[in-house]
Amino acid sequence: MTTIAVTGASGFCGSRIAALAAARGANVLCVGRRPGPVGRHVRWDAATGAAPDLAGADLVVHCAASVGDPVPGSPAEALMRVVNVGGTARLLDAAAGRPVVWVSSASVYAPGPGRERVTESHPVRGQLNAYGRTKAEGEALALAAGAVALRPRAVYGEGDPHLTPRLLARVRAGLLLLPGPDVTLSLTAVENLADACLAAAGWPPGAYNIADSAPYSRDEAVRAVLRAHGVRARIGHLPLPLAQGAATAAEALSRLRPAAEPPLTRYAVDQLAHTVVLDTAKAGRQGWRARRSLTDYAPGPGISGGRRAGCRAQWRDDDLRS
Repeated sequence: MTTIAVTGASGFCGSRIAALAAARGANVLCVGRRPGPVGRHVRWDAATGAAPDLAGADLVVHCAASVGDPVPGSPAEALMRVVNVGGTARLLDAAAGRPVVWVSSASVYAPGPGRERVTESHPVRGQLNAYGRTKAEGEALALAAGAVALRPRAVYGEGDPHLTPRLLARVRAGLLLLPGPDVTLSLTAVENLADACLAAAGWPPGAYNIADSAPYSRDEAVRAVLRAHGVRARIGHLPLPLAQGAATAAEALSRLRPAAEPPLTRYAVDQLAHTVVLDTAKAGRQGWRARRSLTDYAPGPGISGGRRAGCRAQWRDDDLRS
């Protein structure tokens, strides 16, 4: 029987990967600070200098990460580097030749326009925040070690405590302002990411985009999430130059309070204001297909089909620290 070690197995993505592996008959080692939903707990804090004990593992899926949009130069940014870069290095040393699937992020891609069809050859540079930079650095280590790196975008599903709460918190007097006009965005159902993590064990080393089979209208996807949470709100469009200026000002002011993340950042504006569509053909050539979509959580106008049960759809940037 195959034994799969999943780091960050108590987090949003890691817990789904661990549960799916167990459901498919694997022994699971849940590696992290807290126990996962199945299998045996192997305690490891990615922020420490210790390496995890991966004895008995046939495959390692590295999902543990520090997430957020910290103030430059803050302790939170320093911790992010320790976890996302240093933790990756320690994990790769501990893997000792075992196959590794490393959960990366589409945040590694260069920002701005020109992302209407992003392949894995799109430039990896110029990231707008510490999260994108440290994920890119960690990914580079993983690829150099011969790992498979998966690049999802805006992972959503039941239980995410990050992005959706931020979205809902920005509704004011029945209005939610989004930067610029409507755009087209790739999203990744957490079930699709979990399935890809297990399938990728047999893929050639390298980077692979992972996303739902079709992209979404940003505004319709946001409306679907609002409906799923019973929030009645109109969507307004803030002119992009104004949104970018507000983000720059918010980041500057945040330096006075480095313990708190800025309420608006250039990264957040970039992620919402430009079309970003991931080309998943490379993963498709390995036989992978996305089986879930936003319609499974929050059907409605502009997002047809799906089922209403369990429709509290939430998404996140990418992954949780364990």
